[in-house]
Amino acid sequence: MNAWQQLGLLAILAWAAMTAAWALQRRTQNIGIVDVVWSACLGLGALLMAATGTGAATPRVLLAALGGIWSLRLARHLWLRLGEGEDGRYRALRERWHGHQAKIYGLFAFQAALVVLFAIPYTAVAANPVTPAAPWLIVAVAVWVVSVAGEALADRQLARFRGDPDNRGRTCRIGLWRYSRHPNYFFEWCHWFAYAALAAGSPIQAASWLGPVTMYVFLRWISGIPYTEMQALRTRGDDYRAYQRSTALFFPWFPHSDDSERGQ
Repeated sequence: MNAWQQLGLLAILAWAAMTAAWALQRRTQNIGIVDVVWSACLGLGALLMAATGTGAATPRVLLAALGGIWSLRLARHLWLRLGEGEDGRYRALRERWHGHQAKIYGLFAFQAALVVLFAIPYTAVAANPVTPAAPWLIVAVAVWVVSVAGEALADRQLARFRGDPDNRGRTCRIGLWRYSRHPNYFFEWCHWFAYAALAAGSPIQAASWLGPVTMYVFLRWISGIPYTEMQALRTRGDDYRAYQRSTALFFPWFPHSDDSERGQ
């Protein structure tokens, strides 16, 4: 298949999966399932592109392995968090929309479109007619390992902190969260550079850079950090404001005590 055919097929599968997730959400009253399905669909996209691509075997095998494992870990983590109840960001959204199911379905449909958008870098890897030189392969695997390990560690540290009832209403400042207010997002962003490295030599290599560029835009200004910060301010107030003053926003840096904000 060519890239357009691959993305078209993935669009159909993602839309079907999100429609099913929306129906499940109506019963569970938990919009958070959208994140689980989004992650799973991107893993499906990596497997689909790898299986139907026309490129060399090595980059396609690595695409399937790296994309699939990353997706499985993230989807599992998000699935387990569903047991804590609906995320405050989505609860606030549901209240703002007064539970209007058409608007909620629009959110799910939009996430299906984002699956296709973020799968574009996969097509560059799957279409790569050559196996990238050894340095590119090493960079791809190293970036992936460090990024996924960092994201998993940040998730575990936050889960451990939130699991202690004594920390209710307090902000996590342990481990990686001491150096960035959103270390999980930072490592999630870094992970997308692995596919750019795997696409070295691809005729559509430029498409692979949509991953890190688009992910940064969404995390920094659209659906990631803004909503997370607003929710944190609603629930933790002054404690989170102090955290904002002392801790880098995105790019990890040493904490500071003055009122200037770093990491922007």
